Amino acid sequence: MYHNILVPISFDPERDVNGPLKVARLLSAPGARVTLLHVIEQVPAYAISYIPADFMADTRSALQAELDGLAQTLPNAEGVLIEGHSGRTILDWAEQNRPDLIILASHRPSMQDLLWGSTSGHVVRHAACAVHVVR
Repeated sequence: MYHNILVPISFDPERDVNGPLKVARLLSAPGARVTLLHVIEQVPAYAISYIPADFMADTRSALQAELDGLAQTLPNAEGVLIEGHSGRTILDWAEQNRPDLIILASHRPSMQDLLWGSTSGHVVRHAACAVHVVR
């Protein structure tokens, strides 16, 4: 049983959000802290001028509301929204907050993943704690 669990959440339709949440319920010790983390990829500087000023604020609010709704389905869970590159940012958050387990969803690998790598593959290779990948 784990006491501090990180569940990176991707709202990508290819990934099942319910699978990692189910695993978190099963592997949580009583009173465990569960963090649902979503990373917003940074908008490139050349594109930011084409985005309405309130779009990012509205997007952040909607994503935080979605995370908070998911967090209500787990005891002692909270939703956290941060910006950055997904793989690196998940690992940075984990280094600072020291979870003893990371549970993340994966998708079927494609040619692009073979060339660039996937977020779950990056986290599995570099995390300092146990990682459970749900497919």
